[in-house]
Amino acid sequence: MNGPMIITLSVLAIASVLFMSGKVRSDLVAIGVLMVLMLMDILTPAEALSGFSNSVVIMMIGLFVVGGGIFQTGLAKMASGTLLKFGGGSETRLLIMVMLVTSLIGGFVSNTGTVAVMMPIVVSLALSTEIHPGRLLMPLAFASSLGGMFTLIGTPPNLVIQETLIGAGYESLSFFSFFPIGIVCLSTGILAILFLRRYLPRNEEGDGNRQGGRSLKELAKQYRLTQNLFRIQVGESSAIRSKTLRELNIPDEFGIHVIEIRRKMSAKNQFFKTINQEIAGPETVIEQDDILYVNGPFEKAVQFAEKYGLDMLDQRVPEHPKPALEPQYATSDVGIAEVMLTPSSRLIGRLVKHSGFREKYRVNILGIHRKEQYLFHNLKEERMRFGDAFLVQGTWEDIALLASDQTDVVVVGQPVEESRKMTMDQKAPIAAGILLLMVILLVTEWIPAVASVMLAALLMVVFGCVRNMEEAYKTVNWESVVLIGGMIPMSIAIEKTGAATLLSDMLVQSLGAYGSLALLAGVYFATSLLTLFISNTACAVLFAPIAMSAAVQMGSNPYPFLFAVSVAASMCFASPFSTPPNALVMSAGRYKFSHYIKVGLPLQIIIGAAVVMALPLLFPF
Repeated sequence: MNGPMIITLSVLAIASVLFMSGKVRSDLVAIGVLMVLMLMDILTPAEALSGFSNSVVIMMIGLFVVGGGIFQTGLAKMASGTLLKFGGGSETRLLIMVMLVTSLIGGFVSNTGTVAVMMPIVVSLALSTEIHPGRLLMPLAFASSLGGMFTLIGTPPNLVIQETLIGAGYESLSFFSFFPIGIVCLSTGILAILFLRRYLPRNEEGDGNRQGGRSLKELAKQYRLTQNLFRIQVGESSAIRSKTLRELNIPDEFGIHVIEIRRKMSAKNQFFKTINQEIAGPETVIEQDDILYVNGPFEKAVQFAEKYGLDMLDQRVPEHPKPALEPQYATSDVGIAEVMLTPSSRLIGRLVKHSGFREKYRVNILGIHRKEQYLFHNLKEERMRFGDAFLVQGTWEDIALLASDQTDVVVVGQPVEESRKMTMDQKAPIAAGILLLMVILLVTEWIPAVASVMLAALLMVVFGCVRNMEEAYKTVNWESVVLIGGMIPMSIAIEKTGAATLLSDMLVQSLGAYGSLALLAGVYFATSLLTLFISNTACAVLFAPIAMSAAVQMGSNPYPFLFAVSVAASMCFASPFSTPPNALVMSAGRYKFSHYIKVGLPLQIIIGAAVVMALPLLFPF
């Protein structure tokens, strides 16, 4: 072995130890590897930095944004709800269903694109069933690779061995030639995961939607919000049409608050027809068919409706069924928060109507928690006391403004963080359309895959499925991006120094004397080992001609050997940086490197053993 090869393999060994220890951030290790290879003149600066211009890395960034749009619009929540109906609350059934659905999509879409489509859905599914996301996300990533074995276009190594066979004069493969071995891989993978899932993370934290010890759901329940909310619709002949809320002065006359208005926003294309949800302010103009959400005594709401010729709707059932925390109290724009007075607050002793909450901060007080009592009616005449807790409702922006005033009030929790958890359900159809467009482009390959993903990410921002560019940047897990971008040059170094060729030649030559089955196993596991460090496509390109040559020399059928190369190059589970799907789920699943070793490595070996035994049966030597 030459000097550069020894240095490269040594750096690889040290990096592997650091990854497994988990004591140093994975992205920092990747950058360190890149710097050492560049400083030792093994890689040129252009080669060392090539990972960050790699289409896979750029595509990962776009996929994070697409995933953010799927999550923020509530599309993931809707899809997960559908899956939940079929899977029930059983973790085992959900895991099997997620792997089956993912592998089916993976047969026609790249594994990275498959994970981008499924990951937000699976995270939402896990949260709704109170299962740790890590229990489902690693199986999701692995299933996307397993699904690539179903079709000829499922993964690049399949096309590589197709070209090798045609180039050697053999019959080409059909679209579903891989399907039998794909069934073997998927069934073995599911059974193995059901056994190995004991090593996946378990719940360690409570409810994620918490505000200073109380979740939004708990706040809604304790303040009995759903018992004081009523919906009133504005008809064609109503006297309040075209009037502002300031003109009507509803709180003073009826003792109720109009806290939100829902208004249909029509478009020429019915697919993009949405319902606009907005906080009700003094200058809000009432229009025909508006649905007003009012808070206060039922009798007062009825009086208001009768006076102005409005239609009282069922106060218990919203337009669309929702979970326990109804969206009229917490949406992507509107939120609730609990507020307490400071000991030196100037508001102590003032009446609520003189507090200036609505005028200064543009928020409504929905309830007061005083000692063991909850007050909901005629709040404007209540005198504010130290120790009172006030439930306020307004836009998240105004609640954040209220939180910045530490002189008179203290907002419990973090309103900015809470606002990011709320979904823009009215944008879900748009997000679904963008997602469908991305899948069609990925399947048909009308434009390059990276362009398809970046176009989808751009449309998510332009159509407001991601709130703004700042939020788009926040959806990207930069640790995963840097990890992949920093480790891609390692594969260049392994090939450039000759380490890959040396490894493949040694293993294949040493096993050829023990018969076709031993050689097949050698080809498979040599490819499987090398694919941990270089891309699956590069690995297939390297091993396909070696496998073909070895099979011809042995007088054996080359098909099982080339299938072994394709499957082994794609079944890489023992490292988070070996494939983009493994890296994509690392942060959301809160995985450590050791999780991939405990679950992925045994899975990789088990599938390898099953494939080596099955290939001679499907394609006799």
